[in-house]
Amino acid sequence: MTQHVDGSWSGWDGDTIVQLTDGSVWRQDEYHYEYRYAYRPKATVTSGKMQVEGMSRAVRVRKLA
Repeated sequence: MTQHVDGSWSGWDGDTIVQLTDGSVWRQDEYHYEYRYAYRPKATVTSGKMQVEGMSRAVRVRKLA
């Protein structure tokens, strides 16, 4: 599933909560820190990991809503 981050993105901080444009909300489920500012980057969730456009790797996430 490919969506966009709903609004601004500042990267992974270890406890990031991400809302996508489809209304789903995801929480970072593994520690990874990486800063990168972007506005509405593409985000793809597959097999429990989210890859955000411009980031170095996919990070494990858990769906909250």
